[in-house]
Amino acid sequence: MNAREFHDLTAHTPYSVRSSGHTLDWDIKPFPFKVYTDVPAVELPRTFDPVDTDTLIAIAAARDGNAELDLARLAAALYLSAGVTRKKVYAQGVEVLFRAAASTGALYQTEVYVAAGGVRGLAPGLYHFCPGDFTLRRLRDVDVRGPLAHAALDDNLRGRAAVLILTAIYWRNTWKYQARGFRHLFWDAGTMLANVLAAGNAISLAPFLVTGFVDDEVNHVLGVDGRHETTLELVALGPRGTRAPDPGPLPAISHATLPLSSAEVDYPALRAMVDTSKLARPADLTAWRASRTIATRPRGAGPMVPLPSPRTRAGRALSDTIQRRGSTRQFSHDPITAAELATALWAATRPVPADVPFGSVHLFVIVNAVGDVAPGAYVYRAGEHALEIVRHGAFRDRAAYLTLEQPLGGDAAATIFFMAPLDAMRERLGERGYRLANLEAGLAGGRAYLAAYAQEFGASGLTFYDQAVVEFFAPASEGMDAIFVTALGRSVRQPRASLIDRLSRRGK
Repeated sequence: MNAREFHDLTAHTPYSVRSSGHTLDWDIKPFPFKVYTDVPAVELPRTFDPVDTDTLIAIAAARDGNAELDLARLAAALYLSAGVTRKKVYAQGVEVLFRAAASTGALYQTEVYVAAGGVRGLAPGLYHFCPGDFTLRRLRDVDVRGPLAHAALDDNLRGRAAVLILTAIYWRNTWKYQARGFRHLFWDAGTMLANVLAAGNAISLAPFLVTGFVDDEVNHVLGVDGRHETTLELVALGPRGTRAPDPGPLPAISHATLPLSSAEVDYPALRAMVDTSKLARPADLTAWRASRTIATRPRGAGPMVPLPSPRTRAGRALSDTIQRRGSTRQFSHDPITAAELATALWAATRPVPADVPFGSVHLFVIVNAVGDVAPGAYVYRAGEHALEIVRHGAFRDRAAYLTLEQPLGGDAAATIFFMAPLDAMRERLGERGYRLANLEAGLAGGRAYLAAYAQEFGASGLTFYDQAVVEFFAPASEGMDAIFVTALGRSVRQPRASLIDRLSRRGK
């Protein structure tokens, strides 16, 4: 199965949503944490210096990675990226844990591993991070940065203090979203990466994203099988130091873990897409690294509407923004300012320090209530920092319809639709380009999230009717496919509702 076939197979339409017989089996809902049971836990420091860099500076400004990476700084980076930031107890004692980064359906399938070699206070080795008890568990007692560098053909990884490895456990997401969950793996990883990059910048760890590697080699290092869990991305952190020695061939590992649930449903289409988008050989990786940003640009549609300069400071520190962040469950119709929208769009499109160029995802916007910007449909031109009109009009009802008939999409002050030229990306980048499209959209959405909460308004990620989105923005969207949606606006207090209803609202 190729990416075009998979994307079309998993597209939402009014018919597909209404005819689906899928229901949520709460008896087999996956456990939200991966817990290794046969290795001791390494307690992470629960007190560390707050990351008081202004959120907008953290998003935008890559700093030199000359700060020492010690255990406290690593704990801060993990907490701000994947940690449990707060909890709330509902009726009957049901406890809900909120995380640093948003996840579709609050299912949190993204796992984080740490390859440590130059972290003061932490022995070299491979560790798994468990947010539930805020610990690391050591899976290998040798420095694995060398094997990771070999798998990624990137010697930079061998000398950085640590490498974070993001993976996904499919079942934790497919329990609700079925095969379409493949897209969610990269949306959610991208949203988490927005936090990783911002935290890494704020702590002066010079984060660098690696999207290309021989997948099976990295999976072998981690001890994951690729059928239930697979590697998504690597992120280098910290200063360059002594190069990791070559440990020689690594034996296979298979540590015991708590079961996710009593039963699991397999989705062959998702596994086929994972396999199709892998890089199997070093030659495939070399070709991936030679790729360039797809030059496709949305068609010109109308006059430009200049936006105010983005704010350089929000007045809220990164730690505070992430601590307070949470997907908005209900928007008021109160407007946001043009400067607030401009700042969120600007933040979403900041350069990404990575092994391949980003920039193939484009932002289309339905404006409902933004000061000094007329309601309508627009394309954001990042180079000009302006909105180009597609059509004028009041489109609250249409925005709600496009976002799977969810009120959030229409109640928002502005709703961003991320689109990418999938066919052009496949032609240039191969099937792995589909991963990049979803990852880039998720990362951009995650940065818009951070910019919104830094400016003290809300955001929520939504799913959508794929082809209807493209048709609505035509002709500017010609050659594009809908990838992801983020709604922005001012929140209202959520009315009391059942716990199941609250947990089920984000996406469908």
